[in-house]
Order: sequence, then C-alpha cells, then structure tokens
Amino acid sequence: MPTATMEYVGQSLHEGGVALLVFNNSARANSIDATIMAELHRKVKVLLADPNVHAIVLTGAGKTFSTGADVKQFAQGVQNGTTVQWVLDTTAELHPLLLELRASDKVFVAAVNGVAAGGGLGLALAADARIGGPDARFAAGYFGLGLSPDGGSTWLLPRLIGEQRTRQFFFTNEVMPAEEAHFTGILDELVKPDEVLPRALAVAREWGAWSRWSKESTKRLLDAQSTNTFEGQLDLERGLIAAAAGTKEFKEGVAAFMEKRKAKF
Repeated sequence: MPTATMEYVGQSLHEGGVALLVFNNSARANSIDATIMAELHRKVKVLLADPNVHAIVLTGAGKTFSTGADVKQFAQGVQNGTTVQWVLDTTAELHPLLLELRASDKVFVAAVNGVAAGGGLGLALAADARIGGPDARFAAGYFGLGLSPDGGSTWLLPRLIGEQRTRQFFFTNEVMPAEEAHFTGILDELVKPDEVLPRALAVAREWGAWSRWSKESTKRLLDAQSTNTFEGQLDLERGLIAAAAGTKEFKEGVAAFMEKRKAKF
C-alpha cells in the first residue's frame, strides 16, 4: 500500500505561470487511492489559490496517465472487508477536486501519455483540454469489476461524445484508442509521443494567459448550458459579463484594443 512518506505527485512551475503535476507512481501504473488523491488535492488547492499560476497540466510518469484504482488493493479490501470504505475515502478526495478544477479560473490541461482509466479517466475528462499521443487510451473498466462509474465520467463524457456513444462505451467495457478518441472529441489534439507534454504546456500557456474572469466565467457558463433554460442561461450570462465589466482586466482589455496592442492580464 502507498505510504505518505513518498511523494506520488511531482510538481514544477513552467513559463507563463503553468504548473505541471505528474503522477509518479509508474511502478503501479500511476494508480490512485485516498492517499495519492489527498496529495494531489492538497497540491491543486495551493495552485488554485496562487495568483501567479494561470494553468495546470496533469500527466503521468512513464507510459501511463493513470489507471485509476489498483485492483490489487481491491482484492485486499475484499479479503479484509475494507473495500467500501476505500471507495468512500478515495472519492471523498477525487470528487471535490474535480469540482474545484471545473469551477476555477485556472486552465486545466491533461497530457494523456498513455492509459487513462477509472478515476484517471475522470481526471482527464474534467480537463479544459486533452492532448494525447498514439499510446493514449481511454477506458472505464467499471463493468468488468461489477461496479458503476464514478469520477464524474457519466456527466463529463456525454457532453463530449453524446449520451448513446457514452452508453456504448460503458456497456461494452470499451478501451478506446487514441484515433477514435480524437475522432469522437475526447482528445482535442493527437500528436507524436514526444510532443504530448510540450504541446500540453503550450496550450496551457496560451489559454492560461487570458483574464481570470474570462476563464472562470466561461467554464461556469459552459457547464451550466446543457441543464439551464435559455432564459436562465441569458440571466447567468448577463450577471457574469456585468461583473466582469467592472474589473481591472476589462479596463486593460479595452485599453489594449484602443492602443492596438496585446492585453496584459
């Protein structure tokens, strides 16, 4: 079992205020549990509160993004009766983390360097952009274990590929290859293996450079649109754009436009 004495999520800061987080439990296919998710959650919270960080990139060490839960831990849990608590403890960290990333003013990019499955799938789907190479694969894996999906995948995936395609994905226990993922819209860009991380960092830098108001409000609007009424969406748009119009970022944007230069947010 993982222990708190080892760092399972590496961290570094790159140009343009882009923070890179790396699952470095590659010996166990970057699997997750409550300890690892708590570490990731703590680090993300710090980054979300840092005004100098504009974007976050998540990837995995080695040849895997994250395979989600380690089935060996499930087997141990079955033996000692702790599986239910294991699931509750892990999702207690994973699910709030997903909500915070979706609601934040930071751009979140997944550099999918290999398999993204289970909870790892949820983390990838929650990203604002997903960049992958030919080795990227997406799997739920829940049906093979007699489980139902978690990690927000039943909410996130239909928004990307549609409800019926999502139903097929889960009910066939599909492992979707990179080309199909790119075709369906799960992957925004399919690049060469050695370009996955550089391209993800570049996208994070480009998207992260916009005003925090633009980023946070647009993420909120897009998450609301499919369940909101048209009238409700218009009200939400009105309130958010009015709030943005009173910010220093808006003043800078107007000044930059008038002076024919790039805004500095």
